[in-house]
Amino acid sequence: MTAAVDDDLWSAVGDPTRRRMLDLLLADGSGTATSLSERLPVTRQAVAKHLGVLDRVGLVHASSAGRERRYRVDEAQLARAVAQLSSVGAAWDARLQRIKRIAEAIRHGEGPRGEDPYGEEPRGEDPRGAQR
Repeated sequence: MTAAVDDDLWSAVGDPTRRRMLDLLLADGSGTATSLSERLPVTRQAVAKHLGVLDRVGLVHASSAGRERRYRVDEAQLARAVAQLSSVGAAWDARLQRIKRIAEAIRHGEGPRGEDPYGEEPRGEDPRGAQR
């Protein structure tokens, strides 16, 4: 996926109504804008717009069924989206672990490489033998 597609994907799944729509479509196998609007607190027109967003990023595909369009989740694209989101989550977990190690080192009076985090000289005798 390109960066632009990634941004669009994040935007599409970032909306709670669209996530709920994906859940409903996965549970039911497929659905129409009308059937989804009956189970969501939004209008049919709003559902149709949300489905358009999901369709543009490839998470759902539509087929004609009479006068209505029936939507299904593209499970391969959903799996790619899940993998990408998991990868980003793992990267953030690694960052947070580094931050935790730095914070613990500071709490124990060490900097990230063992030096004093505040740049102060160690307590005790100075090189001239005088007590500080």
